[in-house]
Amino acid sequence: MSSATLRKIFTPADNSLLKQYALRTSGEKNASHWLPALMLSWTFWLFFVPMFQTGDYFRSWMWPTLVTYAVFLWLYFRIYYRDRSQAIWCVIGMAVLGFAVTPFNPGGQSYVIYACAYWGFATRLRGAVVGMVLLLALYSFEWLIVLRFEWVYLVNAICVGLAVGFMNLNLARKYQREAELWLSHEEVRRLASTAERERIGRDLHDLLGHTLSLITLKSELANKLFDRDPGAAKREMVEVERVARDALAQVRRAVTGIRAAGIAAEIASAKLLLESNAVTFDYALTDVGMPVEIETALAMTVREAVTNIQRHAYATRARATLETAQNKVVLRIEDNGRGGAIVPGNGLTGMRERLAAVGAQLGIDSQRGQGTRLTVTVALPQAEPLAIVAREKTAHSAA
Repeated sequence: MSSATLRKIFTPADNSLLKQYALRTSGEKNASHWLPALMLSWTFWLFFVPMFQTGDYFRSWMWPTLVTYAVFLWLYFRIYYRDRSQAIWCVIGMAVLGFAVTPFNPGGQSYVIYACAYWGFATRLRGAVVGMVLLLALYSFEWLIVLRFEWVYLVNAICVGLAVGFMNLNLARKYQREAELWLSHEEVRRLASTAERERIGRDLHDLLGHTLSLITLKSELANKLFDRDPGAAKREMVEVERVARDALAQVRRAVTGIRAAGIAAEIASAKLLLESNAVTFDYALTDVGMPVEIETALAMTVREAVTNIQRHAYATRARATLETAQNKVVLRIEDNGRGGAIVPGNGLTGMRERLAAVGAQLGIDSQRGQGTRLTVTVALPQAEPLAIVAREKTAHSAA
């Protein structure tokens, strides 16, 4: 079998358990790659328990165990690598294997424990609890009534099955809450974007409505005066040119005057993300007018920094501030997490490149046990000369 075929087989589906685990561990490929193999190690009990048996019984467990184990590996693979909609049938299949092999091998309780472990990922909360309890009740009936095995060995299957099952059920609910949280983040950004588009539409209407009407009237007047009084017509056209330039300047200011809308959306998402993970988040934003490209770079910096705090810092408090000083914008994001050496990765590299593109400087101060402080400083473009600003105000008043 070629390597390309193997890669295709072991590529997890988009809605698979392994893909979701990889997404929630910051894309750590090694962690997601070794997870199935690590969890499979507990099947050693399946082969360890029969070692305590002797005689014909010892020889009779081998083939049923090997056959059922091959089927189990196929079901186990499908749970991790295939769509989670099929997981319930794989869980039921594992339970059936446990019932089938236990008469030959008491270690078959391992299959039942695995079924309990993955039930939380296969169905909703109520269905998972009912399924686990019903499975363990039926298995207890087979163990005690049908096979008449010692009850003390059954306690292991019941206790471990319930413990692992409820632990994974809680983990599945955590994954669901995180998914809902990310949807909330996207909704915040969408609402902020919609509100900003509406604001720009209103500003453009207010700015250009009267100005364009004035240009239309002066153009019509210049056209009528062209034959009778060329000089007057020329003066009207000069006035049209001046009004058009003023209108262009007003449009540019309206578009670039998006005051911290992108950062406001990112800060709102950051508060949702951190406080849902028991991290208190405070912020203070100064109303700063800045070009769109600078605001976008700062907003993406907020997103990346907050994501790192949530995933790696182990912090309980975080704070973000945006202020101006000497015609510069200063963004600070700090936490009280574990700190320590910063290992450059794709996120930090992308952050540096994005900030460098707008002429911003990035500083990171991280000391072990004292948290991390990220500081971004970027100079604002020089303001237009006062004479030009005064002329634009006069033109706007005349319009």
